[in-house]
Amino acid sequence: MAGPLDLDDLVGRARDGQPRAVARLLSLVEDAHPRVAEIARALTPHTGRARVVGLTGPPGVGKSTSTSALLTALRAEGKRVGVLAIDPSSPFSGGALLGDRIRMTEHATDPGVFIRSMATRGHLGGLSWATPQAVRVLDAAGFDVVLIETVGVGQSEVDVVKLADTTVVLLAPGMGDGIQAAKAGVLEIADVFVVNKADREGADATVHDLKQMISLARREIRGPSWRQPIVRTVAAKGEGVDGVVHALAAHHDWLAGHDELARRRVARARDEVEAIALRRLRAELVDLRGGGRLAGVAERVVARELDPFAAAEELIADLRK
Repeated sequence: MAGPLDLDDLVGRARDGQPRAVARLLSLVEDAHPRVAEIARALTPHTGRARVVGLTGPPGVGKSTSTSALLTALRAEGKRVGVLAIDPSSPFSGGALLGDRIRMTEHATDPGVFIRSMATRGHLGGLSWATPQAVRVLDAAGFDVVLIETVGVGQSEVDVVKLADTTVVLLAPGMGDGIQAAKAGVLEIADVFVVNKADREGADATVHDLKQMISLARREIRGPSWRQPIVRTVAAKGEGVDGVVHALAAHHDWLAGHDELARRRVARARDEVEAIALRRLRAELVDLRGGGRLAGVAERVVARELDPFAAAEELIADLRK
């Protein structure tokens, strides 16, 4: 049986860059440990320095390969890099179906890299619900860049834009529905477009379609705007990845120069606070359900003694007591 959790010691060792301490903190936040609020309180003063980059796109575009290639390029610049690879959940254990043991193995022994696979655990939008807290852990541990590779769920995979300073959307030629996915919302979140597998037939057509979409979208923009670059890569060979690094740096400079970085981080904090508050309210509603209060008002709705809105008001009043 594990001994009592010495949170100050754990946070201190994580800030010193000890991988086991970082891994332990990530496990605690992912498992929603009862002291997760204390963990956030201890970490928050040491955050705010890391650049958060999200990588998303339809399945099959080579997100993991691109993440690995980008990781190599960032390390060549001397950056410490943390990676959160969001994976589908196992229906048996609830854990990630794909693990860090089979991801980006060439970086496994690099002390300037930390890779963590996280399960979605049923959370929609391509991320794990614990991802914001995991970003906080890696930020406080001194990583210069945090890469978030999303699960690859397709058109609903847009939550990453709420977490990232810069969102990279990857496409590949010959996928058929790649550009159609853009029209449904996935590509609208992009700060940087990457056409991976650009040595394949159809790459020119994919780039052409993207340029047209960008031009159409810019007609509706008011005020200063960032023009999304399109970078061609062959991530499996490391080709074009330096162009992605350059695009990320240019976007970061643009964000800082237009006060957009601060705006995005305020929006990120707002969404996180709202999510935590809603999670706690749901937990309280579960308590009311367990006590029979919710079933009681539901029966009164069926009996037409109450309408659903009045019933909800009664429950809210109970929560406020």
